[in-house]
Amino acid sequence: MKFMPLVLAATVTVIGMAAAHAEGRLDKIKSSGEITLGYRDASIPFSYLDDHQKPIGYSMDICRNIAAAVKKDLKLASLKIKEVPVTSSTRIPLVANGTVDLSCGSATNNAERQQQVSFAPTTFVTATRFAALKSSKVKDLPDFKGKTVVSVSGTSNLRWLVQANNDQKLGMKIITAKDHPEAFLTVESGRASAFFMDDILLAGLVATSHVPKNWMISKTAYTIEPYGIIEPKGDEAFKTAVDNAVKTMMKDGTLDRLYAKWFTKAIPPKNVNLNWAMTPELKKVIAHPTDSPDPAVYK
Repeated sequence: MKFMPLVLAATVTVIGMAAAHAEGRLDKIKSSGEITLGYRDASIPFSYLDDHQKPIGYSMDICRNIAAAVKKDLKLASLKIKEVPVTSSTRIPLVANGTVDLSCGSATNNAERQQQVSFAPTTFVTATRFAALKSSKVKDLPDFKGKTVVSVSGTSNLRWLVQANNDQKLGMKIITAKDHPEAFLTVESGRASAFFMDDILLAGLVATSHVPKNWMISKTAYTIEPYGIIEPKGDEAFKTAVDNAVKTMMKDGTLDRLYAKWFTKAIPPKNVNLNWAMTPELKKVIAHPTDSPDPAVYK
């Protein structure tokens, strides 16, 4: 048996790796006839499972419209949509390593995350607040001195909460949950005084809880959180295709219709209406699309 010289073997390996890296998502999608969407199982109303365990929601509808646009751009007769579950902790790594093409959920676009992935134009603007039982009589951060609070691992809310706890010397015990329902249950069962998360996600949990009237959501907004579909970093052709699809939805009224469907009408599985009117911040973004991670842009 003849062996390839070491230098030549190394060169072939490097060339092979470069070729694999050079293949963009559009090439992969075209050759495979498949696009992979990451979904969350409990981010109401963005991405969650219905009674038939099918992913539905505002972000899922946006992603499926993006898939249809990519199919048209690539002139494909058909395009299979593969759906893969992701969590707050796994969504960015799975997009970055190529397992998932787009992550469709409730992901905050910030500068730190943009070092690993890119984001499509912002399609929702929310803020960090907390949900608590009214009986706890808490109103603002100083009320949590020495108390136990909860947030979800892998979220920007948790990072902010840890920083605020240190900066303001609140002495809070911060525990983490793997997802939104688990964190909400932690407060409901009395193991934590409040759940810090994006206000729209808290609203969905309260609206679908056993006794919604027992809950309150804080008036104070602690951070601004622009949401966007997560894209791979450094793939300009794919980003252009995805971003153009989102911009088209903004321009032709599709995004307005999707917003009305998921935020101002009854949604499955409990036919609850969140009655969450579109904010001036989101109206501004739809009129002038941006993928900026800077919170100041959304004020």
